[in-house]
Amino acid sequence: MQRGLALVTCLCLLGAVMIFGAAAANLATQDERGARVERDRQLAFHAAEAALRDAERDIDGTATVAPNRRLLFLKPEQGNFMPGCVVGDAHPAQGLCLPLGAGPAWERVDLADTNPGTAPGVAYGRFSGRKLTTGLASLPALLPRYIIEALPYRYPGEPADAGAPAWIFRITAIGFGANPAQRVVLQTIYRKAPPCCP
Repeated sequence: MQRGLALVTCLCLLGAVMIFGAAAANLATQDERGARVERDRQLAFHAAEAALRDAERDIDGTATVAPNRRLLFLKPEQGNFMPGCVVGDAHPAQGLCLPLGAGPAWERVDLADTNPGTAPGVAYGRFSGRKLTTGLASLPALLPRYIIEALPYRYPGEPADAGAPAWIFRITAIGFGANPAQRVVLQTIYRKAPPCCP
């Protein structure tokens, strides 16, 4: 009787240890998965930040690949910016947008579109000549992209009917993680520095 009871007790203890071991292994796997997702999100975040800086270089005219593009930002009202966005890698005004109807353009375009013929967003480095390695190990799967919306701006105290407005630019950028399904979208408002006095 005692031998049978000892065997049952040992089997119960062994079963409990196995259950605790399986639970611990499951927790460790979940922690690793969570850490991987967080690392991927951080990667996408930094890629989107890089795209914001690239767009600022685009606006400021420090682009090395397309130096004439800076002229498009001088007078956005003259057809360089379109309601919605200018699309396609072949167009020199790609990614330049005006608000569409009552809403902003960034809400209505597919920032993640990478098709050369339909992409509204400018790929990182297209106009600045900067390089970003993608698709390897823990690097972004795709180049980050951005669009630039021109918004009329009045300086504080300036009358609303005081001629042509100044312009500010809303930049919206998307970055991708090592897994292209991991995406981060960032946005900033940027005002081009006024020309300096002689």
